[in-house]
Amino acid sequence: MTTARIDARFAALKAEGRAGFIPYVMTGDPSRDEALQILRGLPAAGADLIELGLAFSDPMAEGPPIQRAALRGLAAGMTLRGTLDLVADFRTSDDATPVILMGYLNPVESYGYEAFAADAAAAGVDGLIVVDCPPEEAGPLAAALDAESVSLIRLATPTSDDDRLKVIAQGTSGFVYYVSVAGVTGVKEAQAASVAPAVERVRKAANLPVAVGFGVKTPERAAEIARVADAVVAGSVFVDEVAAALAANEPAVPRVLARVKALADAVKTARTSASVAETV
Repeated sequence: MTTARIDARFAALKAEGRAGFIPYVMTGDPSRDEALQILRGLPAAGADLIELGLAFSDPMAEGPPIQRAALRGLAAGMTLRGTLDLVADFRTSDDATPVILMGYLNPVESYGYEAFAADAAAAGVDGLIVVDCPPEEAGPLAAALDAESVSLIRLATPTSDDDRLKVIAQGTSGFVYYVSVAGVTGVKEAQAASVAPAVERVRKAANLPVAVGFGVKTPERAAEIARVADAVVAGSVFVDEVAAALAANEPAVPRVLARVKALADAVKTARTSASVAETV
């Protein structure tokens, strides 16, 4: 399987001696045009990779902020085909930043695994995270993605023991997404003290970079996680900015990108700051 953009980006991050930052935004939220503007603005705001949420009516792993964002995306007319078109539009101006789709199995299964994999690859998608598709049931989807060189990125959680991590690692490429808290997105906060040993276990099992998400809302928390992980994922904080902009009747794009920059800057300086502190 080819993971060219993802591998290249993590190699560059390792050479820089820092963690990457992965913002999550919802496709179509609050509208297709604004979602495309946000997507196009993410790399300049500090995104090293991008997670693009698939608007879905029953996002079981998400807390209220992302649930509401998904409903806004659906209300704006976003579909899975529309998401791929959005990525294709993004690729006309950016061929370097990895784009990972994150969502649920039902829309992908309805689309058809082979058709989805082919269309995703053609649009410029690098990877797929399917929250509700365990490894035991992923065979047909994994085969379709592998045929098109699209990475299937799996989730590890605080309850994943060593035996389970071996199963998760099989067929995973690009990186492993570590869910730092038990529960849904946007509710609890990640704690670096408990994340650090878990990240090491996942790295050992998978021999891949580990991105940590769920429970990262502030620059301070993002910096803490950046010191122990290969990448930091944040999402609820950005869809909250969309909601706040709508409530205030203000443009969403600048608010989202400003918040992305604040967390990205914290991640980019975190490991350097830690290294300096250790040598003083």
